[in-house]
Amino acid sequence: MDDEELAERFEAARPRLRAIATRMLGSSADADDAVQETWLRLARSDADTIDTLDAWCTTVVSRISLDMLRAPRSSRERSWEIEPWRDEPVDAAPDLADLVDRSDRVNVALLVVLDALTPAERIAFVLHDVFGQPFDEVARAVDRSTDAARQLASRARRRLREASVPDRADRHRGRALVEAWLTAAQEGDLAALLGLLHEDATLHADYGTSTQDLHGAAEIGAQAVLAARLAAHSIPVLIDGRPGVAASFGERIVSLMSFEIEDGRIVGLQVLADPERLAGMTI
Repeated sequence: MDDEELAERFEAARPRLRAIATRMLGSSADADDAVQETWLRLARSDADTIDTLDAWCTTVVSRISLDMLRAPRSSRERSWEIEPWRDEPVDAAPDLADLVDRSDRVNVALLVVLDALTPAERIAFVLHDVFGQPFDEVARAVDRSTDAARQLASRARRRLREASVPDRADRHRGRALVEAWLTAAQEGDLAALLGLLHEDATLHADYGTSTQDLHGAAEIGAQAVLAARLAAHSIPVLIDGRPGVAASFGERIVSLMSFEIEDGRIVGLQVLADPERLAGMTI
């Protein structure tokens, strides 16, 4: 097989490999990295010794994803996946495989339940239950025996069924808090902002060339008052499945802010205002 034919066959397989990696990793950016690394390994290999190219690529992208899942979260750059905030009800007991299969973007319910799995369980569940891969291929991907791969998938199903899924009321409360934040910031209402923040809340902002860390409700609230104009151009969105806001001028997103909420109070804020990382992002 010459290089041109190999590249053509890989490009034909790329959408499927990206779908697999996205559902395993929950991040389009991480999935693109995993697929690109799969191509680099294929280009360095002797393709004529590969019996089934699709199976080989599936195994390699799965192993790369497994390594990425095992890596500390702090060593991986956040994806900042943005989607409009819709208030569809989330079923209390969804068909998890169908939930993955119906959406190219891993939604908030699925992110919560997949995070309950170990990396190997996650790979086994996605490969077998979502993409219908036989257990012998799953076994190669996770470097286990076929019986062990079957047990991983079974354990994953059981743990997913037992995992908690955010209900519709939680989503409405998150949306209400985000909208209250925007209103208070636009009006410069410091007292209202302090009422939304936990006293020990933290904020981390990434501006690309610099970063900023704020500690405590007073510091964060004062900063929010100064950003009233930005709040006026912001809308509620979901960022990596969490409540957040996106600020834009015209068609250009200039800032994203993700909220961490506990017991109805904001305990953490992550801000991305790096023009390079925001370039090309859309809602």
